[in-house]
Amino acid sequence: MLSVSAGETVLLLGESGSGKSTLLSLICGTTLATSGRVCVGDHDIAQLSAGKRDQFRAEQIGLIFQQFNLLPFASVQDNILLPLEFAPKRRKCVFNSEVEATRLCRDLGLPEGVMTSRAGSLSVGQQQRVAAARALIGTPPLITADEPTSSLDAATQATFLELLFAQSRAHGTAILMVSHDARLSSQFDRVIHMADIALTERGTL
Repeated sequence: MLSVSAGETVLLLGESGSGKSTLLSLICGTTLATSGRVCVGDHDIAQLSAGKRDQFRAEQIGLIFQQFNLLPFASVQDNILLPLEFAPKRRKCVFNSEVEATRLCRDLGLPEGVMTSRAGSLSVGQQQRVAAARALIGTPPLITADEPTSSLDAATQATFLELLFAQSRAHGTAILMVSHDARLSSQFDRVIHMADIALTERGTL
């Protein structure tokens, strides 16, 4: 069984193909479990309709995807603000959305003036940080992050993690990050290994 408390930072370690990304999909409700239960807060994900799962995910979970899932022809600002279009509760947490998006970009070390750039024109590392800003805006209670530091240099990686942890401390946000990099372990409240919570075969969960 896997459980994460409010405000807790958890690193989930596992080899490629061990099911880490699939587990995040189950938690976010983009994939439904065929057995067992997946609960986020007081909600059993499987009991929500497809539309309510989408709404719940938009409000409650900030997702940092392994492949970023940015809109390449939209501006950085539009990409970061996109979750607020679907999440009224998150939108209410942001006094000035453009100012907050700019602050997140600055804190993540993105260059000045990046807000008007097309997301697809950025480097891989910069796109990864835009994806992080999109997940963080509006302070959702849970952040899930799929290998979010894989394209970052050591200095940017440290800045990125500190921003995540600052979010956790300030707002009681739970952080669940999956990675194969055990060197990150000391920075998290708790470390879990996939092999300890699931019977896995290569490529399946």
